[in-house]
Amino acid sequence: MHRFATIVAVATATLTCVSVAQPPRKVTAAEVARITRDAILIDTHDDVTSKTVSGYDIATPNKTGQTDLPRMKGFLGAEFFAVFVSANYVDGNHSANRTLQMIDTVKTDVIAGHPNDFVFATTASDIERAHKQHKIAALMGIEGGHAIENSLRLLRDYYTLGVRYMTLTHFNTNDWADSQGDIDDPKVVHHNGLTPFGKQVVLEMNRLGMMVDISHTADATFYAAIATSTAPIIASHSSCRAISSNTRNMTDDMIRAIAKNGGTMQINFDCGYLSQRYDDASKPLEAEMRPRMQKALKIADPAERDATMEKLFAESAGKLPSATLDDVVAQIDHAVKIGGIDHVGIGTDFDGVGCVPTDLNSYDKFPALTRALLEKGYSAADIKKIYGGNLLRVMRAVEKRAQELKGARAIEADFLKSTT
Repeated sequence: MHRFATIVAVATATLTCVSVAQPPRKVTAAEVARITRDAILIDTHDDVTSKTVSGYDIATPNKTGQTDLPRMKGFLGAEFFAVFVSANYVDGNHSANRTLQMIDTVKTDVIAGHPNDFVFATTASDIERAHKQHKIAALMGIEGGHAIENSLRLLRDYYTLGVRYMTLTHFNTNDWADSQGDIDDPKVVHHNGLTPFGKQVVLEMNRLGMMVDISHTADATFYAAIATSTAPIIASHSSCRAISSNTRNMTDDMIRAIAKNGGTMQINFDCGYLSQRYDDASKPLEAEMRPRMQKALKIADPAERDATMEKLFAESAGKLPSATLDDVVAQIDHAVKIGGIDHVGIGTDFDGVGCVPTDLNSYDKFPALTRALLEKGYSAADIKKIYGGNLLRVMRAVEKRAQELKGARAIEADFLKSTT
């Protein structure tokens, strides 16, 4: 879905470190099983909520995506369900309404619907407690800063409802932060990163204890957020631009900056973000498919429209050279070499992209990644950091910063006044 979000948008709008990797070694099945079991695998971005909000039961087989309860159980420790708010909800001020619907699907359809398997979580300690109970910790992250409708009061409401990170933009620039998705569009008004109000948003997120997420942001926004935030930030679902030049990915300088900040980048499993060969091949295909996607978007019935789009995505994926498990390992290894073992994690973007590696296309395939990392020379401790330990550390640092700011007054910045 998100891999083709730019097509959809067009249609709707006309610490340098040495690698920890060592020479290959023999790995046993028992070792793989033990490490995979003991690690707390935390995925910081999963879009299955865009299906559950329309009636999909996560306990049933997901025939068109990667996420369902049978494939999560026994492998996944914590899930940040994406509270994804498409840019089209900006029209008519429907972003907050959609945000609340997405929050509700996590709480009602996922957690309350399956209480024996999921437990609501908002802190690092909650995640660890859920792991000991052999349940999946369910958390939420908003995708798209337009969800707050330029209101810090709404931001605070979302935090109270349990949201623990917010991606400052989606593919669309909003009124206070520039997006990567339209940064080259001369028709879009840009801000050279963050506006004064945008910086207030970041600071209020620090005060609340909500992680600042810079995936999808323009490069200038990334650097403005790093300079503004007083707590570590995350890239919830971004990979390395040195391996795949897609601008949704992070440059080596950005990886170093997020490491210096104490944050972490979570590797995205989208084929185009993992693989240069896929990204190169997809560009002409996107141009070819655009008219058909434009037509599909005009279908009035939501179910028929979604089914048609799913077919188009599947058709596109079938014409492209899929990324592989080796591509994921290469991305992780590069991020570790540049930023350090303490600053890399997992943010799959499952059920939000048109293509993921066929040999790593669900949570029950993660033992294969465990084995591949072990064979490359990563230790059990390294893998536990990558799978979830690093993200837990960042969460604790953000929680600690919020405690330090507990006596500070809520920021009452006025968006309109900040722009005049």
